[in-house]
Amino acid sequence: MRSSQVKDGVTRATQRSLLKATGLSNEDLKKPLVGVVNSFNEVNPGHVHLREIAESVKLGIASKGGVGLEFPVIALCDGIAMGHSGMRYPLASREIIADSIEAMAEGHQLDALVMITNCDKITPGMLIAAARLNIPSILIAGGPMYAGKFRDNRTDGSRLYEAAGQVSVGSITLEDLDEMEDQASPGCGACGLLGTANSMNCMAEALGMALPWNSTIPAYLAKRKALARRAGETVMDLIANDVKPRDIMTRQAFINAVAVDMAIGGSSNTILHLLAIAKAAKVDLTLEDFDELSKKSKKLIQMRPGGDMYMEDMYRAGGLGAIIKETAKLDFVDLNLPTVTGKTQAENVAGCSIKDENVIHTMENAFYNEGGLAILHGNICKEGAVVKQAAVSPEMLTHTGPCKCFDMEEDAVDAILTGKILPGDVVIVRYEGPKGGPGMREMLTPTAAICGAGLDKTVALITDGRFSGATRGAAIGHVSPEAAEGGEIALLQDGDIIEIDIPKRTLNVKLSDEELAKRKAAWVPHPPKVTDGYLVRYSKLVRSASYGAVVE
Repeated sequence: MRSSQVKDGVTRATQRSLLKATGLSNEDLKKPLVGVVNSFNEVNPGHVHLREIAESVKLGIASKGGVGLEFPVIALCDGIAMGHSGMRYPLASREIIADSIEAMAEGHQLDALVMITNCDKITPGMLIAAARLNIPSILIAGGPMYAGKFRDNRTDGSRLYEAAGQVSVGSITLEDLDEMEDQASPGCGACGLLGTANSMNCMAEALGMALPWNSTIPAYLAKRKALARRAGETVMDLIANDVKPRDIMTRQAFINAVAVDMAIGGSSNTILHLLAIAKAAKVDLTLEDFDELSKKSKKLIQMRPGGDMYMEDMYRAGGLGAIIKETAKLDFVDLNLPTVTGKTQAENVAGCSIKDENVIHTMENAFYNEGGLAILHGNICKEGAVVKQAAVSPEMLTHTGPCKCFDMEEDAVDAILTGKILPGDVVIVRYEGPKGGPGMREMLTPTAAICGAGLDKTVALITDGRFSGATRGAAIGHVSPEAAEGGEIALLQDGDIIEIDIPKRTLNVKLSDEELAKRKAAWVPHPPKVTDGYLVRYSKLVRSASYGAVVE
């Protein structure tokens, strides 16, 4: 056991004494020490209930002869951080999460980890740590929130961003908005649509790093606590069999996960995170892999924001296991891979089936004959850009129009809400990338304002920032190289004609190479938006979105 370095021998009397000071006995010190990483806090509704999950995990560990030692990790709520300067921190927090888990696990030589997660950056941060440490590890999520209900229609918190746009054009009242916000988020759990939180919990299950049903059992159900206890039991089996994350997170496992991602139409942020996790796992995965696999994949479910289904619907219709099993029909998917259960993914999903084909379609009757995400290239995104193509109105899959340029999100939102954006326009929001933001803010507020103002079928938004998983419409993000690095998006001027062709995977400005070169020679870097604190260090070390915004 790794923890022998801490517990064994006459020279470790001080260490044993300190461990006994936490309440451990001599008998406990003979057992494996399992870190229980709990991202509980009282700010984030996705994490407010995780104390109960942690207690169930520790019961499972104890029942199989281990000692669970709980420690915390931060967990920002992207929804609360959205639309203001605080949104610079969530993506950057992914690195803090991974680093802090590494520090605790290595500093105390823990034998294994059970990582309790739920929301956007926490799941990828934990998977990065697991891959980096490569000690027996398993994830357990807190589960999705149920949808809210507003006047007989299901809803969720993300719809309030669009409601703000509706208020601005007078289609609903402030009283309507107040009533809606009381009903939209009924309680604990990750927001019930297929945002980044639930997308990444699906990815953990698809990679084989979480138990079956991890991603879909609603937070409120007793089955969630039962699953948590089983996660505690399972980590002890991982220790006994010396199964480590890199044994599970192979290149083929990532290929399988991408197929599932495309089938569910996951958040565009999954690309950032899967690239970063793969790098930590020493797996070669590139942006080009996503594009190639998207063309071969099919979308099997219409989840909010690209449809009307919520995670509770996926759960009742067969869970993610039914979708994983259906992806096995694709010739590039191989489910005969190890998972944390000790069984292969194929064995895990053998008993799964689609319970409601109105919710989960088969490959033969797919909602969309490509994956939910697409990678674009062109003269303003030479390293690539990302769009959630399955959430784009058919009218906007191809679009040509003049651009209006903004150097920060707030200016773009103001222009949308005050009627300065007209049908046909292409809104450019730049200097919001990993370095320029810094922190690559999500642009849910402007895209939701566009939808709320009824412009989603005539207006596109392009950014070197990123989008919430709740975003819908012609929203193209992750433009690389970003403006802060002198990428071509920095050279655009109001009135330049932008050509978008999502089926052909292209994004261009109608300017000659000579004109772009002339503008590049005259380009002056934008002054940094943040001059103090953690984000200054982050901006100096973070790489392009096309590489997963990893910190070198």
